[in-house]
Amino acid sequence: MLRSILRAGAATATSKCRRPRLDPISSPTRAAAVLQSHLYLSTKNTKSALTKANKKVKSKGGKADDASSAAADEHDAASSDGARAQRLALDEKDPSLDVGPGGRPLFTSAPSLSQLTRRDACSYFKLSIDKLKEVLPEGLPAGMEKEFEDSMRSAVLVRQSFLDLRDNFRRIVDPPMFSDGKGPKVRKQIVLDGPVSCGKSIALAMLVHWARDEGWLVFYAPRGREWTHGGFFYKNPQTGFWDTPLQAEKILKDFCKWNASHLKKLPCQIYDPIPLGEGAGVGWMKGVDSMTMPEGSTLDDLVKTGIDHSHAAVGVLVRLRKELSLVKDIPVLIAIDQYNNWFTFSEYEEPVTVRSCQPIHAKELATVNAFRTMMHDDMMVGAFSHSTAVGKLRKELPDVPVDARSMFPRYSLDEAEAVCHYYLRQRLVWRGAFSEESWKKVYYLSRGNGSEMRWLIPLMR
Repeated sequence: MLRSILRAGAATATSKCRRPRLDPISSPTRAAAVLQSHLYLSTKNTKSALTKANKKVKSKGGKADDASSAAADEHDAASSDGARAQRLALDEKDPSLDVGPGGRPLFTSAPSLSQLTRRDACSYFKLSIDKLKEVLPEGLPAGMEKEFEDSMRSAVLVRQSFLDLRDNFRRIVDPPMFSDGKGPKVRKQIVLDGPVSCGKSIALAMLVHWARDEGWLVFYAPRGREWTHGGFFYKNPQTGFWDTPLQAEKILKDFCKWNASHLKKLPCQIYDPIPLGEGAGVGWMKGVDSMTMPEGSTLDDLVKTGIDHSHAAVGVLVRLRKELSLVKDIPVLIAIDQYNNWFTFSEYEEPVTVRSCQPIHAKELATVNAFRTMMHDDMMVGAFSHSTAVGKLRKELPDVPVDARSMFPRYSLDEAEAVCHYYLRQRLVWRGAFSEESWKKVYYLSRGNGSEMRWLIPLMR
């Protein structure tokens, strides 16, 4: 009897402490609803929730939490591209923000690249994106486009290495300007080499911009790798080289965009027959293997002939290279980016047997063979691009003078300081986190690499 009473009391106590059972059907539904509400909050309402939380803390904590709330709001606003663009538009009306290291002006007042001096080094030169695309219709370097996109401004850093490169060619064309005889030895052929993302392509593009502003005739190839990849390729039995008509036609079109006014004034000086090749996808011309330009033709007529006739595109481009060497009325500059791609194998392969092929070297392509050599008296600049994964080349390159290679440096400490202040001006970093110690950490972590600095600078906290 006593046992039964104790058992009944224990069962009653257990039933009171036990949780109510959930409906097995409704439980997953409720869990999903709770999960969805949490996901919606974390992805869409993070900013509003954070703002509300800051307001609560502010009401309780007073002035100390007021500063943290304002900092969080500023950081959240800066993280949004739309809000950042609006703030930058307002900042343009406040010139007091254009302050660089040591209180110096962040932007140079020089109106053109030609008027830049050594005192403008470590400052930024403002560019018009429309003007830039007009002067460089062949295309902008990928690093320059990325820089403009991230900073939301078209401006480039004035570097001492670029000024040295510009003055080298200025000495060649206008020796009386540097009659004092000071400065390094001038070189007509230069190969820009250096670490990845050190600014070689941007410096080359700015050199082309300067030369065209000065009225030069400039042949600019911003993507030399495309000369050895893609499109059709045929073996021309007359020349022994491989023809790439699609690339040749595009190169001629790009060359004519900016230089048309110069080409119309320059007469053709070579009237030898131009060998014809296979057209892009249309085969050979029947009964015709060459063509000649009529007497009195200009270089503009020559270029248009190669554009209009696919069979003549490669032959015209090769002839154009020879004609450029004979131009004496105006300075001529040949600028090739991704130049190192011309010293290795191309994408194309030649069948050897039924089951095997051998790669075709870039020098076996007619277009590359015509423009690659630097063993001449013409002004020519080639820039290596290590981002194209060509691999390390030997120091002495074929068809290149021994002293032509010039090492382009990474950012110096002074240049890095100017770059970090520029990113601060463009709201890529929160002002509360910016300090001399923090930007130096970015510099030493990246070792002066421009793209890595641009990636690290928003991480300042």
